[in-house]
Amino acid sequence: MSEDFFQGYKGQALEVLKKYNVRVWGQATIETSRGNFVGTVLPRSENDDQHHIVLKIPTGYNVGIDVNNILAMKETGYKKANYKIPEKEFPYTEGLPKVKLIGTGGTIASRLDYRTGAVIPAFSPGELYGAVPELADICNLTTEKVFAVFSENMGPMQYKKLAVAIGKEIENGIDGIVIGHGTDTLHHTAAALTYMVQNPPVPIVLVGSQRSSDRPSSDAALNLMHACYTAGHGDIAEVMVCMFGPTSDDYALLHRGTRVRKMHSSYRSTFRTLGETPLATVTRKGVKPIKTEYNHRRKDRKATIMPYFEEKVAIIYYYPNMMPDMIDSLIENGYKGIIIAGTGLGHVNKPLYPALDRAREAGVAVYMTVQTLWGYVQMFVYETGREMMALGVIPGENLLPEVAYIKLGWALGQTSDLEEVKRIMLTPINDDITPREPYNGYLIYQGGVPEVEEFIRKFRK
Repeated sequence: MSEDFFQGYKGQALEVLKKYNVRVWGQATIETSRGNFVGTVLPRSENDDQHHIVLKIPTGYNVGIDVNNILAMKETGYKKANYKIPEKEFPYTEGLPKVKLIGTGGTIASRLDYRTGAVIPAFSPGELYGAVPELADICNLTTEKVFAVFSENMGPMQYKKLAVAIGKEIENGIDGIVIGHGTDTLHHTAAALTYMVQNPPVPIVLVGSQRSSDRPSSDAALNLMHACYTAGHGDIAEVMVCMFGPTSDDYALLHRGTRVRKMHSSYRSTFRTLGETPLATVTRKGVKPIKTEYNHRRKDRKATIMPYFEEKVAIIYYYPNMMPDMIDSLIENGYKGIIIAGTGLGHVNKPLYPALDRAREAGVAVYMTVQTLWGYVQMFVYETGREMMALGVIPGENLLPEVAYIKLGWALGQTSDLEEVKRIMLTPINDDITPREPYNGYLIYQGGVPEVEEFIRKFRK
């Protein structure tokens, strides 16, 4: 057989395919020492190893089979697949809202490139219409790729550029904005845009997907539909995160950008509002508010764009026996702000006190948050807290640690006056600080206990 039939395979894997006359894109049965498999042999990435054959099984998932475990193979059929998303012109429908999708590099809709093994974003309106045709019933969609980075590479430069781009879209009369974003740091960007784009007249919705579009359990299409509906038809004119609500596909939740956090590495329902309730639920038929107070959609084209950020800001997650050189190194390297995620009500050990004093003398803004995530910093309760406040550490109320980091960078980007920084930090913006935690703002169900299991059985599908 020609080498064209063995795309990407090399070494042992290539030898096994040739031995049994099985081609890439061939439907095959594979007998192994660990059981039998049926599926389609897929191409391999050029950068992958030579010890596995990749099979797409009937469930739609891909499995890698170690060639050392293969006892026999047989090709039962052959059909070369085309994984390019068909591109169709996105139809314009009179009367539907105008929504702009701004891309940052997340794979909210995608196809799989089996040559490299990479998930390639589908991003043009035509590609998105080919992938998610339901979008045409929701809005008139245009797209712009501002940059293409993994979410871990998002940072101040991208935040500021996004804020400016959003401001221009608002001036141009867009009805709503959707931002496609990787999920890992989506909540950081949501907080940054909340501070940098204040009092917007239209919804600004960040959305991502936990599972890429080539997987049967992908949340990408539904998340995108929910986000576009929220942006085009919703009345909540704030920066929000739109992701799966329950583990099923019943609805999505809209979270405020200052109170949301990714809480699970792989669950589709990974995003949670902490210390508060979500803003609303959304389906393809409507947005149903949970909170009664929010910023409503307006007809004007005005928003306050404040694209400021000081990059010399850090978060320190306190742990027992932390040494003072952790803080001293930040001072010596010119950091202007430090967020501490402290234990309990906001505590660190006494060996750090001299370093905290040196931070104060160097003019470093130091704020305390709690690593419990729920609850408030209460530094008046114990002697430890009072001593740290005397050393210049400022309680951060119930700011989430990541939100405090973003807000401190934003504040220091505007001024070096520490009293003005304090005023900005402790002035509530979009519920980043709340006067109290509602009774249902803290719910963590412990699986296994009888009363929780009884409750779950009523709703689990």
